[in-house]
Formats: sequence, structure tokens, C-alpha cells
Amino acid sequence: MAAWSSRKLLRDVFLKRGLLNRSSSVRGFSSAPESAPKIGYYSKKGRLLTGATLGLVIAGGAYVSTVDEATFCGWLFSATKLVNPFFALMDAEVAHKLAVSAAARCWLPREKRPDPPILGLEVWGRKFSNPVGLAAGFDKNAEAVDGLLGLGFGFVEVGSVTPVPQDGNPKPRMFRLRDEGAVINRCGFNSEGIVAVAKRLGAQHGKRKLDETSSTSNNEVKNGGKAGPGILGVNLGKNKTSEDAAADYVQGVHTLSQFADYLVINVSSPNTPGLRMLQGRKQLKDLVKKVQAARDEMQWGEEGPPPLLVKIAPDLSKEDLEDIAAVALALHLDGLIISNTTISRPDHVSTNPLATETGGLSGKPLFNLSTNILKEMYTLTRGKIPLIGCGGISSGEDAYAKIRSGATLVQLYTAFAYGGPALIPQIKAELAECLERDGFKSILDAVGADCR
Repeated sequence: MAAWSSRKLLRDVFLKRGLLNRSSSVRGFSSAPESAPKIGYYSKKGRLLTGATLGLVIAGGAYVSTVDEATFCGWLFSATKLVNPFFALMDAEVAHKLAVSAAARCWLPREKRPDPPILGLEVWGRKFSNPVGLAAGFDKNAEAVDGLLGLGFGFVEVGSVTPVPQDGNPKPRMFRLRDEGAVINRCGFNSEGIVAVAKRLGAQHGKRKLDETSSTSNNEVKNGGKAGPGILGVNLGKNKTSEDAAADYVQGVHTLSQFADYLVINVSSPNTPGLRMLQGRKQLKDLVKKVQAARDEMQWGEEGPPPLLVKIAPDLSKEDLEDIAAVALALHLDGLIISNTTISRPDHVSTNPLATETGGLSGKPLFNLSTNILKEMYTLTRGKIPLIGCGGISSGEDAYAKIRSGATLVQLYTAFAYGGPALIPQIKAELAECLERDGFKSILDAVGADCR
């Protein structure tokens, strides 16, 4: 029956193309017009075509198999550049969600090449294979931690996470300033809440532990942190309608700190009313003391509690910076992230029609402002507190400038949104070249070089 069906289908195709008479038998096509080629001709042609195709596939596979893993990995990352124009055609927030979804499903390439040894460093007792991280705001709900770490980031920071789910501000709320390499957003801590994030991070943590237990080599050393090959930071926020900010952050600590390699108190977003008021000396001191107490009252193993950092805004006066530095030193804060987005609009941005949109500006126009704040804070804290430089980094030279200005680690966001995965190995390679060019043997040797 199957053979008959196949012959009938083939006969129908030939009839449709006028290569067979209606009176011809199905089996032999004996009545084909003299002008039509015989079936044997088409069978031979089909076999040749199939053979040629298989030959190309086999030859291509053989060639790929001879290419070393590093070269092949480089191809995959370079190939992601072909997708960038399609994302550019989409609404900014739609493109963002699609990118997170792709990372969550591990549709992005995985970095198989080792980082240059010169980029490795240890901070807070945690080993980073490189100092280049992904800033909070990209993966707000910890949906794609494994996929993002797999891209080769030294660390990934998720959040901001609020205790109770909230939708954030009305849409549209993300705007591209493409010519300036910038983005304005007023998302307003849109979050699925700490329960949803805790479930995802718990599953990730469990998988990591299972992989370690099932490792075939008992002597194998696992680099990275609680989420896998890289370090995981969790950025905590407060709900828009909450009247007790400290209680929100404490709740985040109690629920999520067990899954974090470091925690961040975000008091710097311009899109949550009253949030930046928490950067005042008294308010910040009271807040940090309560959050530190909540963290320290929990039971921890030999590794101890996760480091606690505060993320600050770039729109601060000299007096504000002095107050924050004093609090950080007095309370032995583990670090500061400098900085979040700015509400200012630099001259070269102000002419863009979208510059009138309210919200925080990120990307290249933020670089100078955030770097100057970074340098000032490094001086005020006398280099005693690790700083994470964030804002406007789009190249290895930019990352290097942040490090020379006092940053121990650096973070990307907007440039990654524009450049995609291919930007990560590029920045790391350029950064390694900068260090070697100036005679530094490690990242830590270069930290604060411009402030000495």
C-alpha cells in the first residue's frame, strides 16, 4: 500500500507538470510522451542532486570538525551580529523581552574560550574570571541567569526585585536614542516579586549543587559562584507604594540572600518616587544598618554572608558623595556601584526629540558623568571599598578607563542591548590589551591608577 501511494504521488506530480499522459500506468509510466524525458532520467538527476547535497554537508561537517573550538566559538559570537538589525526594528521593550527569552532558552552562544589570565581577580573572597559584568535591569526576574553567564560575563546582576509583584510604570517606557548610543527608560521597578525570583534562583542553585555532586572528578575545582561558572548578584528594590523602605529591603535579604554571591541595595533609580531620598546621610545610615542586621542574623556556613553593596545615582553633589562615603566607611559597607541612570540630558543629547521623555538616561552620554563620580568616590573612600563602575561602557578602552578611575569591576547594559553577545569577547580582549600595553600584570594593579 505504501509503495502504491508513493507511485501515485509521483505520477500526480508528473501529470501536473505535463510529463505523463493520463492513460499511463502508475507502475511503469509506459505511456509518457516521446518528448518527455524518461523517468530514469529524473531518478538519475535526483540521485545526483541528493548525492551532491550530502557531499556538501559531509564536507562542511568534516571542515568544521577540523576547526579548533576557539575558532568555532568565535564564529558563533560573530554570527549574532546578523540578528542585531532585526532587533533594531522592534519596539525597545519587545526587543528586550525577546532577548531575555532567547537567553533563558539558551539560544545564545556559550563561551568556550578561557578568559585571558590577566583579567582574573578575587574580590570579597570570590574568584572572577574577568571583571566585566551585566548590570541589573536586563534580567529583572532571574529568568536567564545560566544563559547570560554562559555568554562569558564575569558576573551577572539580576533585579531590581521588589517584595510584591508590580507592573511598573505605564508603557511606552523605553526609548532608544540610537544616534547617541543611549536609552531612556522609566520602567519603575517592574518585577514579578521575590517569591517568583526565589523559585528560579533556588532551582538554579539546586542544579549547580547536583552538577558538583555528580562530577566525575572529585578533585575538580569549581570556579564561580552559587549560580554556576560566574558570580551572581541580586539587586533589591522597594515597592512603589511601600511606606517602609527598610522592611522591603529586609524582606529581600531574608528571601534571596541565600542564592546570591553579593547583594545590592538600590536607592538610585529615578523612576520610583522618593527612592533617591534614601541616599541622604541619615536615611542611608539607618537603612544600611537594618539591612546588615537582617543579613547577619541569618545562619551562614564557612563562606559567610554575601557582601552588601549600595547602588548610587550620578546626579549627586559633592556633599552628597561625602555623606555616602562617610556612611560606607563607618558601616564597613562591602562596596558601591557607580552609577545608575541620570535624569540630566547632556548637550549633545538635548537636541534629540526623545530627550524630553522623562526617565533615566543610560549609555554613552552617561560615561563622563559616571566616571567622574566614580573617581571622586574612590578618592573619598581612599580606595578601601571595592567599587563597580557602571555607565556608558561600550569598549575595552571604556572599561579600562573605569578601572583606572577606581573601579575594581565594571558593568554593561545599554551597549550590550545594542551590540549583542559579540560585544562581550571584544571588550575582554581589548581590556587585556590595554593592561598589557601599559605594563600592568593584573586588573588590581590598574585600579585607581589615575587617582594616585
